[in-house]
Amino acid sequence: MRNKLVLIDGNSVIYRAFFALPLLNNDKGVYTNAVYGFTNMLLKILEDEKPTHLLVAFDAGKTTFRHETYKEYKGGRQKTPPELSEQIPLLKEVLDAFNISHYQLDLYEADDIIGTLSKQAQDEKWDVTVISGDKDLLQLVSDNVTVNLTKKGISDIEPYTPDFMYEKMSIAPQQIIDLKALMGDNSDNIPGVPGVGEKTALKLLKQFETVDNVYENLEDVSGKKLKEKLENHKDDAFMSKKLVIIDRNSPIDVSLDRITYNGYPQADVSAIFKDLGFQSLLNRIDGESGGDGEERADLNEIDYTIVDHVDEDMLGSEAAVVVEMLEDNYHYGKVEGIGVVNESGAYFIPTDTAIESEAFKSWAEDNSKSKVVFDAKKTLVALLNKNIHIKGITFDMLLTSYLINPAENNHDIPAIAHRMGTADVLFDEEVYGKGAKMKVPGQKELSEHVSRKANVMFQIKDDMQQQLKTNEQYELLKELEMPLALILGEMEHSGVRIDVERIREMGDDLKQRLNNLEEEIYELAGEEFNINSPKQLGPILFERLGLPVIKKTKTGYSTAADVLEQLQNEHAIIPKLLLYRQLGKLQSTYIAGLLKVVDKDTHKIHTRFNQALTQTGRLSSVDPNLQNIPIRLEEGRKIRHAFVPSKKDWIMFAADYSQIELRVLAHIAGDEKLVEAFRNDLDIHTQTAMDVFHVKRDEVTANMRRQAKAVNFGIVYGISDYGLSQSLGITRKEAKQFIERYFESYPDVKAYMDEIVQEAKHNGYVTTIMKRRRYLPEITSRNFNRRSFAERTAMNTPIQGSAADIIKKAMIDLNGKLKEEKLEARMLLQVHDELILEAPKEEVEQLKEIVPAIMEKTVDLDVPLKVDYEYGDSWFDAK
Repeated sequence: MRNKLVLIDGNSVIYRAFFALPLLNNDKGVYTNAVYGFTNMLLKILEDEKPTHLLVAFDAGKTTFRHETYKEYKGGRQKTPPELSEQIPLLKEVLDAFNISHYQLDLYEADDIIGTLSKQAQDEKWDVTVISGDKDLLQLVSDNVTVNLTKKGISDIEPYTPDFMYEKMSIAPQQIIDLKALMGDNSDNIPGVPGVGEKTALKLLKQFETVDNVYENLEDVSGKKLKEKLENHKDDAFMSKKLVIIDRNSPIDVSLDRITYNGYPQADVSAIFKDLGFQSLLNRIDGESGGDGEERADLNEIDYTIVDHVDEDMLGSEAAVVVEMLEDNYHYGKVEGIGVVNESGAYFIPTDTAIESEAFKSWAEDNSKSKVVFDAKKTLVALLNKNIHIKGITFDMLLTSYLINPAENNHDIPAIAHRMGTADVLFDEEVYGKGAKMKVPGQKELSEHVSRKANVMFQIKDDMQQQLKTNEQYELLKELEMPLALILGEMEHSGVRIDVERIREMGDDLKQRLNNLEEEIYELAGEEFNINSPKQLGPILFERLGLPVIKKTKTGYSTAADVLEQLQNEHAIIPKLLLYRQLGKLQSTYIAGLLKVVDKDTHKIHTRFNQALTQTGRLSSVDPNLQNIPIRLEEGRKIRHAFVPSKKDWIMFAADYSQIELRVLAHIAGDEKLVEAFRNDLDIHTQTAMDVFHVKRDEVTANMRRQAKAVNFGIVYGISDYGLSQSLGITRKEAKQFIERYFESYPDVKAYMDEIVQEAKHNGYVTTIMKRRRYLPEITSRNFNRRSFAERTAMNTPIQGSAADIIKKAMIDLNGKLKEEKLEARMLLQVHDELILEAPKEEVEQLKEIVPAIMEKTVDLDVPLKVDYEYGDSWFDAK
């Protein structure tokens, strides 16, 4: 049998795998997406290539012999993400389990190892396959050596032979060296000849064959400018050629007879796959010993039916439902199809078939039929857009996964399934691609993928629910998060109306103000320049105007906001620059941003509330972010003028909790003085100033109250003496004394802080009053900064998280009361501690009674909750 050598460029393939797949943690919190992608590809290589000899080559380090020629070789590369770096040792463990050789050599690159071994095998007349994403390796192509280049991610591969190379690029393998010498390579920081791209370089090589011939016949090069570029950068071209050449005689101490491959020990591979949580890969190797040539399916077979007619009996009394959409923004995205899995089978229903079916609509809107979904809010909105109001949702996989561990950064179905150890579904990226390249596959691939998703959900829902029950979080899902998801879905679907003309007028006013500021800045600078360019602004400030240099960067002077703020009193230009930046952000982010997303027909904005993102449980808002409209700047506050009721003779009604986090702190810490202050409805900042400065109420100055307020809110966030000194403009020593006096005044707060840190160290997590968890693995870290951050997080998460839980429950209670009273008023937005409603004017008196009463009684704390409210013709007027 003819020998077959496979050489894999380890760094190239794992790098591509990392960026091709979403970040994925296993149950130990270890990142595994790059190793998973690499291993997935490795199994395919073993099946397709059937190697007799195999090696994975790695780069040994940053410095190579090429740096002697050019110190800037590979300079400017972005630092490898730590989430990828930590996976390379893991990959080597996987290769060891497979009995696959891997090798690296100091001062040499993986290319040189591959080049040397491929030459040795070529001399022996072996067949050689090289796998990489690096085009430099095309210089190795020969009659015996095929280079498989990864095109898209790692799944799409193009095999390069001499004939294919000539057909595709019109050059021979050896000419790759000359091509790179002329055009350079940005990824390796190889200069080449500036201004000569691939097209020009190929044209030159077609005429002259080599770089040497180009320079020997320079007078024959057409084009004066091109000739000048070549003349001026001759040294760069020949240096680049030297850098690109792979050393095929590198001093490796690994030989062909030491890299034989005889298949993998199934037990070892199974063990590491189980440890990493690679369930779908386990399915591929189940019962196989590797290298036996038998075809193995990537995933288990799934029996599903593509239906052309919906029968309600077919849907059953309980089913997992997937409403498949490729776009993140489900308000405008297209439904590609619907997957339904129940005890009787798996079904894929084309979109038109589902929405035109009375049976499907009847089943979906039947509250007695139990539906298991991935994302209740998304499912609700997607079907509301099709005039179907889904009811009877009993399980939300996204929210369940989020509650189990809010630190996870991937809550997609395949990622959850991997963590649960029952994965049998591909990632969306593997089926649809990513970003601009995303596309819907044929109906067979689409229907199978959607059916697999629904099937996995149906299989693992019970285990996930049991995990919640074990964590005492089942009520948090059923009583808080799931009811809220449906309310948020209806709020998003309703949207909030914008006065488009008013927004445009604000934009025109801002443009005029920015133009005036520009002229004033130019006059103070003594010349015109690009205000938005740090490279141009730096010399103006620190050379022309002679302001003191605060900080420098690699590219020159720092003109960051913190630097300008320190220079505010140095020159009249600085406040104007800061205002210019603030107004510019308002113009681009909010004025232009709102106009971009407003519905042209209804003049409404449909933001999306992210319920499974923050580790504290707070909601966030995207597309657009309506929780972040600036309120400190007058021009920012004015933007709220444009948020108006959707109907004539209606008003906007805003209600917000007063100092909710401090009230939660008083309740959790049980500090008597703090509790009494809130029970007696005292101004808590004045009270704190009295206690800390040991003065009477009428002796508290405005500055004392300001400092007390900073400490009060700082304590909630676990502020340090350094942080307090920065916010108050005092010395670190003074800040330290301030915090010490605070804890002397409120000893139970200090006791709470100490106890919660110890509890976090013991349990590995902290909880809110409603049992929401936040895991803190770095609470026992040897690294001081990491440990300190975890300790501060342990102190503030129960406070912030409990406050978030309270307003969520208030939203559920208020929604129920509005329906019970049959009011037309409805919630539009939640902005942290504030709820925004719209209502007919005639309902105002009822809202003034109902809203604060519901919000203040939503939970029973040791201190009273207090709600302030206002109303008016716009959100601004309601504030």
